[in-house]
Amino acid sequence: MAESKKYQIAASAVPQFIADQSDPANESYVFAYTITIENVGTVPAQLISRHWIITDANARVQEVRGLGVVGHQPLLQPGEKFEYTSGCQLDTPVGTMRGSYQMTAEDGTQFEATIPEFTLAIPRVLH
Repeated sequence: MAESKKYQIAASAVPQFIADQSDPANESYVFAYTITIENVGTVPAQLISRHWIITDANARVQEVRGLGVVGHQPLLQPGEKFEYTSGCQLDTPVGTMRGSYQMTAEDGTQFEATIPEFTLAIPRVLH
C-alpha cells in the first residue's frame, strides 16, 4: 500500500447559526459546527492539536491553535470516527472556516489532516 494511504484522516463539517446567542444589532453572530473526523488510513492515529483559520465577510482573519479538540485528543483506529461540536463568534453574518489537525500515528509518524473550508452563514443570507 502506498505510504500516503497509511496516514489519512477525513474531516467534514456541519455548521449551524445559533440565533438565540447572536445579537445582529451589535454585529455578533454565533455559529456552532459539528466536525466528524474519520481515520481512513491503515494505522491508528491520535489527534494532537488543531489550527483553525476563521475569516469573516470583512476579510478579518482569526487564527486559533490549541491542543486537542473540546478537551480530547482522540486516538482513532483505522475506520473509527470521532465527532464533536464547537463554536465561534463572527462580526459579520457570513464567514468561512478551514484548518488542519496535527496527528501522530501509532508508529510515531507525524502528519497533518486538512479540514476543508466550510461556510458559516445566517439562514437566507446566501442563495
